[in-house]
Amino acid sequence: MTRPTAQDFHPDVMRLFDRYVHGDLSRRGFVDAAARHAGGSAAGATALLAALSPKFAEAQVVKPDDARIQVRRTEFASPAGNGQVKGLLAMPAKPAGRLPAVLVVHENRGLNPHIEDITRRLALANFVAFAPDALAPLGGYPGDEDKARELFGKVDQTKARADFLAAAQALKASSDSNGRVGVVGFCYGGGMANWLATAWPDLNAAVPFYGGQPPVADVVRIKAPIQLHFAGVDERINAGWPAYEAALKAAAVPHEAFVYAGTQHGFNNDTTPRFDSSAAAQAWQRTLAFFEKHLRA
Repeated sequence: MTRPTAQDFHPDVMRLFDRYVHGDLSRRGFVDAAARHAGGSAAGATALLAALSPKFAEAQVVKPDDARIQVRRTEFASPAGNGQVKGLLAMPAKPAGRLPAVLVVHENRGLNPHIEDITRRLALANFVAFAPDALAPLGGYPGDEDKARELFGKVDQTKARADFLAAAQALKASSDSNGRVGVVGFCYGGGMANWLATAWPDLNAAVPFYGGQPPVADVVRIKAPIQLHFAGVDERINAGWPAYEAALKAAAVPHEAFVYAGTQHGFNNDTTPRFDSSAAAQAWQRTLAFFEKHLRA
């Protein structure tokens, strides 16, 4: 069975789905607004939402029990945050010496199966990868995307930022790492990757995917090279890029940016129809090459 793509849906439906994913529209709001694209039927609009929602099992690339990697739940101290930052740690099963480390920052639903899979993919690429769960203080990812979005609105973002910073610092100090740390984040995580670059001078590389930009005044604090990935059809995020780009240039921050024409916000997430296989493959290849360049000792 062929999986649907963004082209199978009306652009208005995709815009409504983007608002729904980011908490600007309730499930009922989506169904009511999308009904006109489903023959006026609430049942049809509900079916549209189901077709657009994540299919985690179908998209899994690296299984949790893959013998080539080792995976475990772990936590690090975070005195300025929630006390402990909890998440998933993945690395090669038989590492040859100390490896570069990558912090993986999830979207606005916490540490769901897709981000766990991304973390395992990095381990398979010979990195130590840790993905914190910002929902951990609220019980962790609940196994349901709607509930996860609802919980995310209750996250103390000041403490969450402190947790992500503590996790990055713990990776740098880890006996498994070579002391060089990068961050990759998606959507909310892309914004967090941008923020971490402004907040932590020891960061060695940042790769935000369609993430919100930091305040322009903070850009001068960035020391790490940045590789940015943008969807072509993503007015909400892309509107802030020109000012951010100008600030990066003014501060002489090494950076490279890629815009993937015709793609939707979330194009790297292979669990939903917004996924674009060509753009995602190219972006991932660029991400790994960027980390190889800046994190390998």
